[in-house]
Amino acid sequence: MDLLALADFTLVARHGGFGRAARAAERPKATLSRRVADLEASLGVRLFERGSHMLKLTQEGRALFERTETLLTEIGEAATSIASGGEMPRGRLRISAPLLFSQMALGTLSARFALRYPEVRLEITTEDRAVDMVEEGYDLVIRVNPDPDERLIGRVLLRDRLVAVASPALAKPEPQVAVRAVVRASGSPAAWELTTMEGDVRMPIEPVLRLASLIMIRDAVRTSIGAAVLPLSLVAGDLRSGALVRWGDVKGRPIEIWALYPSRRLLSARVSAFLDLLKDAFPQGQPEELAAYLAGEFPTA
Repeated sequence: MDLLALADFTLVARHGGFGRAARAAERPKATLSRRVADLEASLGVRLFERGSHMLKLTQEGRALFERTETLLTEIGEAATSIASGGEMPRGRLRISAPLLFSQMALGTLSARFALRYPEVRLEITTEDRAVDMVEEGYDLVIRVNPDPDERLIGRVLLRDRLVAVASPALAKPEPQVAVRAVVRASGSPAAWELTTMEGDVRMPIEPVLRLASLIMIRDAVRTSIGAAVLPLSLVAGDLRSGALVRWGDVKGRPIEIWALYPSRRLLSARVSAFLDLLKDAFPQGQPEELAAYLAGEFPTA
């Protein structure tokens, strides 16, 4: 495929017409038209529907434009950065992150990033669903225990674990006696499998509250209404202060928070800068480091 023809197609698609693209690039309209026609011939598909007063992307043209616009932008940025000896990141950076991690840390971290890189337009959306970052146009996604995806590569930012906690005023039940529990509205097991100082135990639960968010559950547990299973990072401060006590660690897969990006896409200066910020924020990848952001005890440097 002719890269120059692909760049001209992207230019025309971005500006919505050959005339506007020619004026923006200060190039002959006929040259752009010929290049796009050659690209259509090489691909064997029509990329534009041409009318007397309009130009519209076909389905194939839209699919090609969505995939090439970001790629060509990144190639241009890489060339400019190399030529200038390392330019400051600039442009749009779209990130998808889970709700709890966003509430605990990303307000502070996004502000730090914006102050450090004022020419980057940072946009963070918060959602727990597994977004399709390629199709939905994200540059970086942060996910908890993501499923393997050959299209993505990344790194582990943090490792956390689930712990059973309760108010000191709530008595720990006798073995095999169900404990009053605050659980997620989306469902819960019939019992908690815990590792304690006394060994492994199975603790039956009796849900008394079903709440949508982990922060709501943490706040409810503080009132002594029941026990709950929560990430250590979310309750580390309460455990230190004595507001909550730890009954045990939940057996099973640990929590891993990953930063992921497309494997076939050049790592832009924007994404690289944000990954460096996350690495600096969580150098050891421990739950206590995330807990520090929630408590406002993070380093100011």
